Amino acid sequence: MSPAPDSKQDRRPPYQHAADELRRDILQGRIKPGEQMPSIRELQERFGVANMTARSALNVLRDEGLIYTIHGRGSFVADHSAGGDLSANYTAPAWYLAKQDEKLGRAEPGEGGPDGTEAAGDAGTTLAEVFTALRDEIRVLSADHQELRREVEELKAARKPKP
Repeated sequence: MSPAPDSKQDRRPPYQHAADELRRDILQGRIKPGEQMPSIRELQERFGVANMTARSALNVLRDEGLIYTIHGRGSFVADHSAGGDLSANYTAPAWYLAKQDEKLGRAEPGEGGPDGTEAAGDAGTTLAEVFTALRDEIRVLSADHQELRREVEELKAARKPKP
């Protein structure tokens, strides 16, 4: 079990610490593309966290595109078949990095006023609203993707000759 960092200055929630360690395992190749991620129960034991905390850590990695989940089967490391070292090829999505900057209170150039209102586009649309909309769309696409994967698996199983 990996204990949580003792640093008093790092006040991030436990799910972020778990996500960071899992991300490190993926990027360093300890968990390879296509391999199944540890179960929620295993993550609970490894990090000493609650069920929902372990799920939140996996949600962070899913939102970043590092893993995908197949309902009823588990979470798996996404295949980054662009070749080479995953850590050299992986960059978190811009919307995710911007969300992290917003949490830390850093504004991006051209982002608008201190309230997070965008200078261009819909006046009055905050970055938080944009991020929420993107997150929701990603969840819908992820669900569609998972459904398609299930259908493919069912088709593959139907094509196998019965003994």
